[in-house]
Amino acid sequence: MLSEDIEDADAALAQVQAALGEFRRSLVLVPIRDGGILTGDQGGLRWVFAFTDTDTLTAFAQARGEGGQWEFRRVYGARLLDETLAEISVPCGVAVDVGSEGAFLLPPVKGIVPDHVAVTGDSDEGASA
Repeated sequence: MLSEDIEDADAALAQVQAALGEFRRSLVLVPIRDGGILTGDQGGLRWVFAFTDTDTLTAFAQARGEGGQWEFRRVYGARLLDETLAEISVPCGVAVDVGSEGAFLLPPVKGIVPDHVAVTGDSDEGASA
């Protein structure tokens, strides 16, 4: 039974690593609002919104009652994770295609986001500076 659990965990880890690699190589659309990237806060974490196509971005904007003509920037997932998140000073992950069937989260954990925006498990629930 334990070896099955280990095999399942190894398979799950491989899937996560493959999805992360695909995201890092892909161009995504990041909405720009008030001169900065659009984020949302939930449960003490900040989430950067990113979209894989304009249709999904437009649907998200319309669902928020804000029309469908948002300014956005195209960036590679790697740049978003490595550079853009590096400028944020609170625990932060990426919410991809929010509001769609294909939505997924890249949580603020080490190995996915820069260490200083990863949740550390410390009592401050946040990044260590």
